[in-house]
Amino acid sequence: MQICETNNTNKHQLHVEFPSGEMSVRQALGQLMSVLTPYDLSEDDLGSVEIVLGEVLNNVVEHAYAESDDGMVLMSCTPGAHVLRFCVEDEGVALPHAELPKGTLPCMDGPLETLPEGGFGWYLVQNLALDLHYRRIGRRNVLAFSIPFEGNG
Repeated sequence: MQICETNNTNKHQLHVEFPSGEMSVRQALGQLMSVLTPYDLSEDDLGSVEIVLGEVLNNVVEHAYAESDDGMVLMSCTPGAHVLRFCVEDEGVALPHAELPKGTLPCMDGPLETLPEGGFGWYLVQNLALDLHYRRIGRRNVLAFSIPFEGNG
């Protein structure tokens, strides 16, 4: 796994392709976060990027490739003026009804011991990312989104 940087027609892009799997996601996230340091993102900005990508990539592993352990994930990032544009592609199972999950919070009523441990992922993604678009193109899932950032200055 290696991040490839390209600079075509004044557009700097980062690309990483890696096998699906929890450890591969962790490694890809770590590498990408270190490559983003020159972009003057604040700690909050980096946290938002890590949360969104972690949720998206873990969902690919857990759901798109749930029945296969040999799938590949392709992720690209194009930095812009106060925004990072991402595209995540895989050849796993399509999203149900070819649409993104609603991203609503689970029920939080009741005693502490009955509160859900999960179910917050798509809520976080949809509240931290902009321009979320999902398409199924042939055998590929394509998820595009942007994450705004303010930077340190």
